[in-house]
Amino acid sequence: MTDTPPDYAFAPALRRGMEGRLARFTAASARTGGLRLAAVALLVAPRKDSRDAGVLVTLRPTRINRHSGQYALPGGRLDPGETPLQAAIRETREELGLTLTEADLIGTLDDYPTRSGFAMIPHVFWCADISAMRPDPAEVAEVHSLPLSELDSDDIPLLDLKPHSEHPVLSAFFPTLGHTMYAPTAAVLYQFREVAVRGRETRVAHYDQPEFAWK
Repeated sequence: MTDTPPDYAFAPALRRGMEGRLARFTAASARTGGLRLAAVALLVAPRKDSRDAGVLVTLRPTRINRHSGQYALPGGRLDPGETPLQAAIRETREELGLTLTEADLIGTLDDYPTRSGFAMIPHVFWCADISAMRPDPAEVAEVHSLPLSELDSDDIPLLDLKPHSEHPVLSAFFPTLGHTMYAPTAAVLYQFREVAVRGRETRVAHYDQPEFAWK
């Protein structure tokens, strides 16, 4: 008897499964110690020319001041009086031209304290229609859809202990990108895989970032 292969189809059954697993997960807070708050949106969306789901990631332009040329999730710091959820929705609209509502939220993940002084607050959204996507070139150089099948690989994560840290730096190689992605983005994606796809209570806030991502 063989195991049934995972079904990564972008369909209501996938949403229900992810939503249920995320609902059973208690996200941990890191909103202490003077960290500034930033919200990010992890968008589960249909992939072009495929029945399967993917997760949207952006590549930041090389000309910007912060985290230039790095892979990221849509997001940024909170505006005054804004909730993290409102910020994630606003940033997605500003960066990608996609309009989300609170009804599209399917769950949250642990806050991730970054070396640059932010508590990154991840929100997972079900994004059924990306036909209106219009990335802002001032903030987004490229948009990629990572197949769930790649994210579900047992080759993720890669852990490398560096002299500058007592905890390993977390990274992940994605064939679709042809590149290695590092924490914090890779850490958020890994926890999403563990919690929403595999139903595991895996924590990632202790994993470190490479030095180039500290500023």
